[in-house]
Amino acid sequence: MGERDLGISRRSAEKRLSAAVLESRRLPVLLLLPAILLMALVVGFPMIYSLYLSFTDFTLLSQSSMKFIGLRNYVTLFKDPTFLAALGRTVLYITITVNVEMLLGLLIANAMSNVVKGQSVLRTILMMPMMFAPVLVGFQFKWIFNDQVGLLNNVLFEIARHPVIIPWLIRKPLGFITITLAELWMSTPFMVIIFLAGILSISKDLTDAAEVDGSSEWQKFIHIIIPSVSPFIYIALAVRSLDVAKAYDLVSIMTGGGPAHRTELIWTYVYRLSFTSQSFALGSAMSYVTVLVAILFTFYLFRQLIKARKVRGIQ
Repeated sequence: MGERDLGISRRSAEKRLSAAVLESRRLPVLLLLPAILLMALVVGFPMIYSLYLSFTDFTLLSQSSMKFIGLRNYVTLFKDPTFLAALGRTVLYITITVNVEMLLGLLIANAMSNVVKGQSVLRTILMMPMMFAPVLVGFQFKWIFNDQVGLLNNVLFEIARHPVIIPWLIRKPLGFITITLAELWMSTPFMVIIFLAGILSISKDLTDAAEVDGSSEWQKFIHIIIPSVSPFIYIALAVRSLDVAKAYDLVSIMTGGGPAHRTELIWTYVYRLSFTSQSFALGSAMSYVTVLVAILFTFYLFRQLIKARKVRGIQ
């Protein structure tokens, strides 16, 4: 009788334990459920609906006569020279800004890592451009490069002592260069902070051994620092590439994509098609082409990140 009671109590304890384990697994799901439902409502539904719209002829002027037209919008896009030019210009914009930010970020972070006193003050000052909204940065640089009352033309006038009127935001390729400079000023600090964290995580034994072997600062930078921070580089490249790929507010404020589409990027053209021309379906198709390109690019960068982590011995 005692053994039977012991068996019953053991089974009862096992049931209570399994119930407690099941409850502990359910609790995180229940806590996340409101956020998941909210994301599905705010993000998931609009994405699915816009994907559906990209296969229709929907416009704001003819909402009641929405017809399914298959891939016609996508075919129209790839026959549109303005779209192809905006796509190519966006790829060029991403390539230039992200790579220049990476190079500047590595050089500035390497220099800051050697600062003994005041490094926290330097980091705080460096982060100040990141605190400004892109809209404010756009207005700031639009004033700097204004051809009539801009700061740069006034400085050139003081140097040359005769009127200097350079249409920075209008003339090709100056308009593209100005929005690139604004993006570099605003976002390079992000790269610096990421790379500085990576450099400070490098074991001092590596750099000390390199100094004992007589390596120069440049050799240490090329053969120790860059390989060691390569996982940080790929993460920063992925984040910044996606961020730059959806650039809209900075370009919209400074040039509006003009004149004559000279600074048109993919998202300014999406806005122009969707809200100015009111071709929502065509704008939705363009958005999904851009998203697909971004996904493929991010997939490539994360594959490179995995390789870099394996080389460094990080699982």
